[in-house]
Amino acid sequence: MSTAHPPFHSFGPPRTAVLAAAVCLLVAGCSALGGDEDGPEAEAAGGDRMKIVMVTHGGEGDAFWDRVRKGAEAAAAKDGVDLTYAGDADASDQADLVRDAVRDKADGIAVTLAKPQAMKAPVAEAGAARIPVVGLNSGIDAWRSAGLLGYFGQDESVAGRAVGDKLNDLDAKHALCVIHERGNVALEARCAGVKKTFGGETEMLYVEGTDMKAVGAAVTARLRQDTSIDEVVMNGAAFALTAVDSVAEAGSRAKVATFDLDNDLVAAVKRGDVQFAVDQQPYLQGYLAVDALWLYRTNGNVSGGGEAPVLTGPAFVTRTNADSVAGFAADGTR
Repeated sequence: MSTAHPPFHSFGPPRTAVLAAAVCLLVAGCSALGGDEDGPEAEAAGGDRMKIVMVTHGGEGDAFWDRVRKGAEAAAAKDGVDLTYAGDADASDQADLVRDAVRDKADGIAVTLAKPQAMKAPVAEAGAARIPVVGLNSGIDAWRSAGLLGYFGQDESVAGRAVGDKLNDLDAKHALCVIHERGNVALEARCAGVKKTFGGETEMLYVEGTDMKAVGAAVTARLRQDTSIDEVVMNGAAFALTAVDSVAEAGSRAKVATFDLDNDLVAAVKRGDVQFAVDQQPYLQGYLAVDALWLYRTNGNVSGGGEAPVLTGPAFVTRTNADSVAGFAADGTR
């Protein structure tokens, strides 16, 4: 095991398993992890339910993060744990939310590392309190050095390179890759990956993602300024739909592709308004993060062996396969 981050047992043995074993000494006929009538979800002291907190950098009302949360809630319901979900796009506020979870003595914390440096101290505080932490969605290059138990998400650099290859196959020549949150390591890695493999010109455009009208205006303006742009690569479903309008408003011949999807985006792919979407499966990210903490607490399991991330993408959704995911997207799980 690498010494770049603390070994997993530094967080202590799974608390619920230890407590259950102690109780079993007083109860005849029970197994090492609990009695026949009580599943792992009931193994906390005094029958208390395990408390897991998920803290993301997602803003309120964002359909992408609704899918992450829905997956987390599904795992929590299956595992019988109490889940608290909180999100804040401001890195310092997100860090404070993690500190709140530490003070509240959560049994496990799942966190995104969109801006890893801001999360370093609160994650360390969780480690000092012997609270296991897993990462999801953002921070694939930072989770091990931060001492997290595991990571669930897409390798954004790999995804970006795959998009670059696909643009080559589509004979694109000039791609505009739009980043709606400056400093977000995942978005930066995506566009850098596109640039690495795309044989044409890759141009980055930074916009203010909290103002969708401003996003649309910026994309429209750039398309009008440079008519050689024939591909617009966005970093979210809602942003891609805005870019479709921008292309029309600018009178551009550019096509639109995007990372991430939702129900409306899948419909846009089926219509041909968007060429393709890269699916990182946010529902799965939320689900696996919660389930991994439950498994660690109840059975000492460590996903990925503590060294390898558990990848949830990338997968391409195109006009030819959009029907296969449309029903799941309508249910809010893809």
